[in-house]
Amino acid sequence: MARKVRVLHIAEAPGGVERYLVALLTKLKQNYSDQLENILVCSDSFDASKFEGIVSRIEHVSDMHHAISARSDIRSVMDVRRLIGKYKPDVIYCHSSKAGAIGRMANFGMRNRDGKKNACVYNAHGWAFNMKGADEKVIRSYVMIERMLAPMTDSIVCISEFEKNTALAHSICTPSKLEVIYNGIDLNEVQKVTSIPRDVLGIPEDAFVVGMVGRLAMQKAPDVFVKAASEIKKKIPEAFFMIVGDGLNRTEVERMISERGLGDCFLITGWVSDPLDYIGNFDLAMLLSRWEGFGLVLPEYMLTCKPIVAARVDAIPEIIIDERNGLLVDCEDYNGTARAVVRLHDDDELRKRLVKNGLEIVKQRFDVERTAKAHRDLFMRVVGTDRGSK
Repeated sequence: MARKVRVLHIAEAPGGVERYLVALLTKLKQNYSDQLENILVCSDSFDASKFEGIVSRIEHVSDMHHAISARSDIRSVMDVRRLIGKYKPDVIYCHSSKAGAIGRMANFGMRNRDGKKNACVYNAHGWAFNMKGADEKVIRSYVMIERMLAPMTDSIVCISEFEKNTALAHSICTPSKLEVIYNGIDLNEVQKVTSIPRDVLGIPEDAFVVGMVGRLAMQKAPDVFVKAASEIKKKIPEAFFMIVGDGLNRTEVERMISERGLGDCFLITGWVSDPLDYIGNFDLAMLLSRWEGFGLVLPEYMLTCKPIVAARVDAIPEIIIDERNGLLVDCEDYNGTARAVVRLHDDDELRKRLVKNGLEIVKQRFDVERTAKAHRDLFMRVVGTDRGSK
């Protein structure tokens, strides 16, 4: 009997990447445990309890964190290299830009249990060089780093066609190295959701709740959300607003809320372990990102039957088709966002149609079963193994 292909996952950034990995690794365990063994190497910011039972081992690298630091980054490379030497995986799979740099440098010249060169797969989960508002020199440095590391990589997973096209536009690598695998969610998760009652959260029972899941950071545009909320409140007096998340911009966002007199109808939850428990309270869901490689929360909104308003930016139109499963608005257009929300509030038939279509689309395109199958096939291909398919 052929031995299992051992995959060493290296991840630094929690949040969306962590949620993605829980769903992917759970499904790989359920469907391909006879073919794959998965090991997780992650930063201390990951919640290890979420991965118990779905990976064979969990290793923490304490110095691996988002901020750039030459000393800690070098230590991280050496620690990850030691773990690669310990487990001798057939494939290392690096998740996010920071882990991608550390993992690929650590993997240089390493071998698997058969003494062969192991394969390297990389998923940026959103290219750093697509950030809006960053200094041009910083963007060029991100591009240069990705170009330098690409030769150390056997395959690069892009989470959307937009991500693939921007990689090609920046000449990161040849087209043959790029493979689009959409993010996926577990369609059964909604059955396990225990929505937190509105009275526990301080939300009036008759409120029309407009919510967003996302970090309080420039990318997710919480400032645009607050500006839109101010306009929405003028048209929908019973509106209540909710951001599920936290971040470095929280103080600034809270100041904006106070200045606009929205303090009594606005809730910021802070970090939560399961956003789905809060999404259940939304009457309408938004994602107003300034840039977005995919937007994992959008399929979650669709699965939980929420009408959606989202920014027409980057990969979002690949997921939300305007007037079919949501309404798209221009990036940073808070007035247009408010108008879209009021339109959905006033039009029951439109809300029902968007929700119905969204549920069909998430089942067809964003089931983690598809994501796991695509990854299983990719792993077997990069190690030169064909063991059939399921």
